[in-house]
Amino acid sequence: MQQILLASTSIYRQQLLEKLHLPFICAAPQTDETPLPGENAEALVLRLAAAKAQSLALSYPDHLIIGSDQVCVINGNITGKPHTVDNACKQLHHASGQRVTFYTGLALYNSRSRQLQTLCEPFHVHFRELTASEIATYVEREQPLNCAGSFKSEGLGIALFQQLEGRDPNTLIGLPLIALLAMLRVEGINPLA
Repeated sequence: MQQILLASTSIYRQQLLEKLHLPFICAAPQTDETPLPGENAEALVLRLAAAKAQSLALSYPDHLIIGSDQVCVINGNITGKPHTVDNACKQLHHASGQRVTFYTGLALYNSRSRQLQTLCEPFHVHFRELTASEIATYVEREQPLNCAGSFKSEGLGIALFQQLEGRDPNTLIGLPLIALLAMLRVEGINPLA
């Protein structure tokens, strides 16, 4: 069996991948995440997921490399990681009372055969109306500064929502496992086999 490589240093993606009980290693991809002019959310995450996976192919020439990227779209605007408390509060203020879409790009690159599989998995979050105090308290407690959309659904972020809608709740955390399992089966890997 080819070794699996997760092209990410995200502890959240690592925890998700561990659910599959498949051995894997991790490495940091070397990818410029700057959006291209006029690039929409779906195209952006597909391009970046593939770029992350393929960026490690020379160093790992006999691996199945998983790349993933996620953006949040609020009122038609692509929103990435906030990086600061002020930006996180602004993002959550804009999301308050809105239906927000998260697009997660997923890529599985076989560096031996050079076969690339990609897909974009959408997930919709209906935010409840949030007060400025709730937003400030949430950001202070969770510090979601490296999370697209400024929340962690695997933590207290669930308190911000009214409803979730999508095929795979793991998508919201950054790694759509249902889709990944289908890709791995194409490569002959099935954790249930």
